[in-house]
Amino acid sequence: MERRSFLAGGLGAAAAMALPAASQPILLGFDTYSLMRLGWKGTQLLDFAAAQKLDTIQFSSPGDYGSLEPAHLQKVKDHAARLGIVVESGANSICPTSSSWDKSNGDPVEYVRRCLRAAKAVGATIMRCYLGSGSDRRGTIPIEGHVESMLNTMRAVRSEALDLGVKFAVENHAGDLLAREMKTLLTEAGTDLAGACLDTGNPVWMAEDPLLTMEILGPYAITTHVRDSVVFEHPRGAAVQWVALGDGSIDLQQLMALYRKLCPKAAFQHEVITGSGPRVLNYNEPEFWQVYPKMPAADFARFLNLARKGHPLMAPMLIPGRGANQPPEYEAAVRVQARVDLERSLEYSKKTLDVGVRWRG
Repeated sequence: MERRSFLAGGLGAAAAMALPAASQPILLGFDTYSLMRLGWKGTQLLDFAAAQKLDTIQFSSPGDYGSLEPAHLQKVKDHAARLGIVVESGANSICPTSSSWDKSNGDPVEYVRRCLRAAKAVGATIMRCYLGSGSDRRGTIPIEGHVESMLNTMRAVRSEALDLGVKFAVENHAGDLLAREMKTLLTEAGTDLAGACLDTGNPVWMAEDPLLTMEILGPYAITTHVRDSVVFEHPRGAAVQWVALGDGSIDLQQLMALYRKLCPKAAFQHEVITGSGPRVLNYNEPEFWQVYPKMPAADFARFLNLARKGHPLMAPMLIPGRGANQPPEYEAAVRVQARVDLERSLEYSKKTLDVGVRWRG
């Protein structure tokens, strides 16, 4: 029998609210990768969250704390407690066969243990992590092999993670796993150990409708990365681009209705990444299907319908150049854009989607 459960982990005692489940507010926050260009760390990121009247924050990776020294992590934990902000922790790829695995991290199992301990030190009960990227679907190891490699790493630290009370929140990352593949990984890991960090932006890179992703992974979600995307037809298939909430093609009201039904206890963490041009999905060409040969036709039809109804971004966006010739003024402008797009996305969620507790006053 298929194992499914509604997971509540990661919100902490401060978020329990002592309310019936049906009326429990959804906590509003952001993933710190959204502000990576600003170079802020630890308490700086917490101060931004407090200024935005947010309920929670997800530190995307260990480097975002500024240091993993116990005294520094205690400082972050204490500052979050003073501000009344629930902390979620993070790691990067924990799949040693993935091209995204950073060999400088040393032994994969020891890296995961360090990240779990850091999560515990800051008071988090969730540790976001991921397998890899789309390139892992093109190498000599099949994607199923990478999944097994990641599962082996998770199994090696299973008892320690359970003892620490920290769950793996596995993100459907940029091009690595379709929702149905992620569901398989989570059920194999066991829902006592792992849940989904449900990302609504990454699915469009794989020609998957984010509403379908929510339907499949919502019951497993223990935290999220929420963002909007424009999706529109292109001669080679479709083009997709990440945008601020409200600027895109995704039916956010329908997404929110599914959210409230399937995973209302998962924090509504924004991961807003703008500044990149449209990405072309060449599904009118055979090459695309070599990478996603098992995608169900019904799932792809959902994305086709999304693309047919969509349109390009009808608003300005700064897209930085690459290389040493990038003027410093451009870099400064893109840093401002990152903050502004996150802030207006948070405002959209508060006022249009009615998400968040603290901003009400």
